[in-house]
Amino acid sequence: MPAPAPIPPEAAAQQPLNQPQSKTDLFLSFTWLALQGFGGVLAVVQRELVEKKRWMTREQFLEDWAVAQIMPGPNVVNLSMMIGGRCFGLPGALAALAGMLAAPMVVVLLLAVLYGNVADNPVAQNALRGMGAVAAGLITATGIKLISALDRNAMGMAVCIGLACITFIAVGLLRWPLLWVLLGVGGVACLRAYRVLGDVDADRRRKNEQA
Repeated sequence: MPAPAPIPPEAAAQQPLNQPQSKTDLFLSFTWLALQGFGGVLAVVQRELVEKKRWMTREQFLEDWAVAQIMPGPNVVNLSMMIGGRCFGLPGALAALAGMLAAPMVVVLLLAVLYGNVADNPVAQNALRGMGAVAAGLITATGIKLISALDRNAMGMAVCIGLACITFIAVGLLRWPLLWVLLGVGGVACLRAYRVLGDVDADRRRKNEQA
């Protein structure tokens, strides 16, 4: 049977979220996700988890992906363990981790053997350069698609885009170390969000007292 078409973002926002049915469902889902992640894994993860499976909203995906990026290790592996642990505890996290690593490890080993025989071939080298361009395009397209989710961010769309531009300039143009960018720009963003959420909570308490 053909796979169901992705739900448009406007319609998806009005539908309840789904949950993984079992640890086996987690394992198979993340195995399928990992096998699609050649080069542009962010685009695949967002499409599968948000648009197709409806395990999380775009806003939840952005929040969890931000945490996964800060944690040590591959981003998508961190995300899979977060989702598995949230649904089924430690067994769920391990099932998601196994799904992310088992089949792809076999594929990578086979590709390593094959690539070792053609590594000096100009055709293979040019093909890899082309894959790099496609991967950059996939990541850029996914980032543009997720911009609308920033409307519900506590800091507001303008501040979020400004922080993203500063991060791009610091990492992409000035070549600053990622750790210092995370501590600097990320720290400022955390403090700003903490202050905004504190003001919102204070306003809510004030309104409740007046009521």
